[in-house]
Amino acid sequence: MDIQNLVVARYTDGRVLKGTTRDFSANRPSLHLEVLGASEVVEVRLRQLKALFFVRSFEGFPDRDDARGFIDGPPEKTQGRKIAVRFRDGEFMCGYTMSWSPDREGFFLFPADVGSNNDRVFVVVAATAEIKAGPQAEVLAQRLMAASAARGGAPGSTHAGGFATGAGNTTIGPRPPAPAKPPQSDAA
Repeated sequence: MDIQNLVVARYTDGRVLKGTTRDFSANRPSLHLEVLGASEVVEVRLRQLKALFFVRSFEGFPDRDDARGFIDGPPEKTQGRKIAVRFRDGEFMCGYTMSWSPDREGFFLFPADVGSNNDRVFVVVAATAEIKAGPQAEVLAQRLMAASAARGGAPGSTHAGGFATGAGNTTIGPRPPAPAKPPQSDAA
């Protein structure tokens, strides 16, 4: 059986490659990516990546709004324990993991938002600024969301190779703030 994964490779220098892979292994230093829309296969070295996003579709869900934080999720579930990651570029992600250990070069994160376009994300630890697991993950997520709200914007984008962790939209870079909603009247 030939398993073909749809992936978005986000490099630490900002480059993005979309395509499919059949040979990813967390225990190997590289993978081969068949580039979307091209008939070329390139070798991708994990140490050059920020993360490798395993996506449900390349189009994403542009009309869907991201769910932030842990959405009142349980401290642990079948995908493991809570984890929050802040990347060096300011992006942050919340999810669950079964394989994070400070001495490993990477680990899988399953997004907290089950409606995300990302099925799972392989996070390269060298590209992160901060990782917190368990109860501390919730504290980090709340701190980053509060800091963002104080600045008047969305938290460091939860985008992922053009696919927002919760939305799967196609913007790359920080998401623009949501339009302001008109105040609601208390009158019925």
